[in-house]
Amino acid sequence: MRKVNLLLVFIFFISAFTSFAQMSQQARDSIAKLSQQDHQLIMQKLGIESFRPGPSGNPEAPNAANKDESKATPYTSLPDPLVFDNGIPLKSPRDWKQRKLEIKEHFASEVYGRIPENTPSVTWEIIEEKDSLFGEVPARFKKLLGHVDNSSYPEIEVTIEMMMATPLEVKKAVPLVMQFSWIWPASMQRPRPQGATWQEQMLKEGWGFAMLIPTSFQVDNGSGLRSGIIGLVNKGQPRKLDDWGTLRAWGWGASRALDYLETDSSVDAKRVAIEGLSRYGKAALVAMVDEPRFAIGFLASSGAGGAKIFRRVYGEQVENLASSGEYHWFTPNFIKYAGPLTPMDLPVDAHEMVALCAPRPVFISGGDPEVEGHWIDAVGMFKTAVAATPVYEFLGKKGIETDTYPGTNIGLMEGDLAFRQHDGGHTEGPNWAYFIEFAKRYFH
Repeated sequence: MRKVNLLLVFIFFISAFTSFAQMSQQARDSIAKLSQQDHQLIMQKLGIESFRPGPSGNPEAPNAANKDESKATPYTSLPDPLVFDNGIPLKSPRDWKQRKLEIKEHFASEVYGRIPENTPSVTWEIIEEKDSLFGEVPARFKKLLGHVDNSSYPEIEVTIEMMMATPLEVKKAVPLVMQFSWIWPASMQRPRPQGATWQEQMLKEGWGFAMLIPTSFQVDNGSGLRSGIIGLVNKGQPRKLDDWGTLRAWGWGASRALDYLETDSSVDAKRVAIEGLSRYGKAALVAMVDEPRFAIGFLASSGAGGAKIFRRVYGEQVENLASSGEYHWFTPNFIKYAGPLTPMDLPVDAHEMVALCAPRPVFISGGDPEVEGHWIDAVGMFKTAVAATPVYEFLGKKGIETDTYPGTNIGLMEGDLAFRQHDGGHTEGPNWAYFIEFAKRYFH
């Protein structure tokens, strides 16, 4: 049995994809230009000539994002997920099914876009399979390709990339954690953490892991919206104003990966978690809402557009999300909330996305603001968990028991909705062990 270095495993993916940082300046300029052109086209469709610029993530800039808590909350209340759009409160958990439809419609129309009714099928192929060692843990390792049916528009080809491993010494179907994963060129590889990697931790626990590469089926920029799965469904044409954005497309890919896992006898597909960091934390939340088969969500430093209140004036803002660098994550309609509308005009907010996950367990993770920075807004993610708690309790589950921000390394882990801010930076690393203990309550 040959020991596998995870960094070498990434060569499989790196051979197929080039990171933005590796591209020539000319290539980066071309992507930016095409994104700006598509962004301008959407503004024209919406009848918007300009919108408010977002703050800077540089704390030294004149327009630095706010990090003063006294200025962060201009709102007095948030949309109530337990009240129907017509103003009538929900009376029993049976009403939640209908209320969920209302909330989902708002998110589809105004934030993340609509998933097309007829998305193409995916045929999975195992291109490599072998026994390997991860750290000192023997595992069965697989590389897979998901071939997307492009018979409706052969000009665009789409393939989903995934790798996975399950422990060799466990002879029954095991729980698995699926991660939205980045591609890191050799010059940008994260240093190996002290101790076991998250993959080794999963295998030591007797669980499996999967690493899904979202950019394999939808690239992370506006210039790629006429290719990938979004371009394939649209036959290479621009998006309509309520079409899905990249976050929802990535979630679609996670659902197709789960389709495969349901056919793999080594995996207990009823015990699969979805995890992501940063923009992939946003995608993990979207996938958790869209795919009821995911058993648990681990949302790491997802920030604005993820598990952070949109209405908070702290860190990254809607104006940043609506810019030509990030707008592709969302439906085109979302841009209007950076002008002429504001986040206060949104019919929903992030706490309702987390509430849509209920009654399934969700772990919200963040880093120390003094290390990670204030851009992510850890307090805003905590307030999201607090505001989603009434829905969990309404459905007979346990949420966050305090509205007092706990600070660093104090986990609120007792409920089905958990929050913990670790003492590291923009990573989920220090919280993996805590997520494992949280997930054990459901996986075991």
